[in-house]
Amino acid sequence: MSLLPAFLDLHGARAVVVGGGPVALRRARTLLGSGAQVQVIAPDLHPDLAALPVQALRRTYRPGDLSGAALAVAATSVPDVNAQVVSDARTLGIPVNDASDAPRGTLRFAATAEHAGMQVAVTTGRELPMLSQALAERVAALLPTQTQLNDWTGRREAALTQPEPQRASALAALREDIRRAVGVPA
Repeated sequence: MSLLPAFLDLHGARAVVVGGGPVALRRARTLLGSGAQVQVIAPDLHPDLAALPVQALRRTYRPGDLSGAALAVAATSVPDVNAQVVSDARTLGIPVNDASDAPRGTLRFAATAEHAGMQVAVTTGRELPMLSQALAERVAALLPTQTQLNDWTGRREAALTQPEPQRASALAALREDIRRAVGVPA
């Protein structure tokens, strides 16, 4: 199956995580890192999850809990609850991640590499998160420094102000420098 790679702007959006264990903890951390307002629904919370700046509803999931959410995560150890969260989210048109059965959901969390404002996401398209994580670590080593990014951005902006053929020549030189810096053959 082919998936659409996308970056979502969740700043200030409500994201609901149903579940209180280690997987819910990882998903909540990821969502908080994206700026989402995270609501966790679970009778019991992992101590580290309880310490996060989330709105915790210490109870079981109920129909209607996803109303107004921008995104949902089903991360319980109860298959029927996860299935209900996914079904409710799909009915409401909300992207949903099913941590116990990824293909059942409409959203998968990718492994990411971040540096100097750049983000690269990796997914295997299969259930091999260890491979995605290893690839993201490898990619992280290739990401340019802030100084390189600033230099390349300045060179691009300067090139765009030049008349042809200088413009094309300057952009071609920049392209070659970037490719060389990240280890791509010319």
